[in-house]
Amino acid sequence: MAENPPSNRPDDSGNEEENPKDPFSEMFGSLFGGAGGFDPKNLPAGFGEAMGLGNNPDAMAHMMKQAQAMMAAMQQGGTGPVNWKMATDTARQAIAGDDPSISATRASAIANAAQLANLWLDAATTFEGDGSTCRALSRAEWVEKTMPVWKALTEPVAESVGKAITTTLTEQVPEEMRSMLGGAQGMLQSLGGTMFGMQLGTAVGGLAKDVLGATDIGLPLAGSTPALVPTNLAKFGEGLEVEEQEILLFAALRECAHSRLFTRVPWLRSTVISSVEAYARGIHIDMSRIEEAVRDIDPMNPESMQSLMGEGLFMPQRTPAQDAALQKLELVLALIEGWVDEVVAAAAINLPSAGKLRETIRRRRASGGPAENAFASLVGLELRPRRLREAAALWAHLLEERGQEGRDAIWAHPDLMPTSEDLQDPSGFTSRRELAEASMDDIDAALSKLLDGGFDTPEDTGDDVTNPDAPQDPDSK
Repeated sequence: MAENPPSNRPDDSGNEEENPKDPFSEMFGSLFGGAGGFDPKNLPAGFGEAMGLGNNPDAMAHMMKQAQAMMAAMQQGGTGPVNWKMATDTARQAIAGDDPSISATRASAIANAAQLANLWLDAATTFEGDGSTCRALSRAEWVEKTMPVWKALTEPVAESVGKAITTTLTEQVPEEMRSMLGGAQGMLQSLGGTMFGMQLGTAVGGLAKDVLGATDIGLPLAGSTPALVPTNLAKFGEGLEVEEQEILLFAALRECAHSRLFTRVPWLRSTVISSVEAYARGIHIDMSRIEEAVRDIDPMNPESMQSLMGEGLFMPQRTPAQDAALQKLELVLALIEGWVDEVVAAAAINLPSAGKLRETIRRRRASGGPAENAFASLVGLELRPRRLREAAALWAHLLEERGQEGRDAIWAHPDLMPTSEDLQDPSGFTSRRELAEASMDDIDAALSKLLDGGFDTPEDTGDDVTNPDAPQDPDSK
């Protein structure tokens, strides 16, 4: 029989370093096969039935392979609140086998459609394109290019979740074993980051199979360059009874319109991202929910660990600061989608099915889908423009009242943006804005006069009138 391998093993640089083990690492290592791998034939009789896998050794091997991958990711994923390697790997696994490569013909068709879309948009908005070519992305490429934005959006949540998971798992250890924890604290933190990464990767992988482009959920997820996912466009068109070329053109119009808006309004992206971050930072963790989920974890079944981040993890009560951040986010998302909706409708006037596609997209954005619901469940936030129709009506009114240049000039500064009241009453936008501007002009004029010394100061006449409480001279009466 071969001797067991030594505990020292080479690190990534090829140098040997010591790898001290704590009781929990040894436990997980023995359960999941450790460095020696896993042979389902060595499992005790009846194990498959107990795990709901029957006598299928392939299913058991797959389960254990997942567990081994999770353990490996815990060791390699760093000390941050999210194991981003696990998140990326899980997202890519979610689309594996269902992600055909992009042919040169398809990439060319998308670039040509975007070129035509930009010509049509030139007549529908004063915002110019930046001349960039619309890219065709596979689902895997979409995952890779959007991960930096997911990181910005979810790390505030993940940090809170990781702390809660670590605390709860530690408390689940029997009192007599607490002294054995030692260096296992880091492992527990890594477990929290790995589980969150796994769940986030599942949600992002689901979105990768659903989104039409880089700005589908109202955020510039893949940078400022427009991009479409042709595999998802084909899936979207199933059952619509609309020509494929029309669907491609309409999607290109929406993608390029979003791109122009985020490119020509430099403050917009940071405003959206900061609103999401402000909301996420205030999320409360339902500790009782985590405790219940932790008790249900089966260490032999990695899928049970994913349920820890399921629906109901976050407390439904929100703080006033969160309410304000959420209202700001919902308003700006509605204004973005409403503007794009109106501009694209004007630009697509020559498409026979433009009206049908517009309504389909509106309903799709309003209702979301399983992937968006998974993301909302994970971070406690829905990225949906709930007031899209109201916002579109406001932009239509401003176009009629002010023309293209006047309508698009509203985006010049965040302080000029419409409010919730403007969405409810578009016709009163101008009068309310004039009153606000007049008030600001009065304040500016008064401030300038004060700084210039234009206000008269009372003269000191020596009279007691300036100080009615001063003692009076009886001879002066």
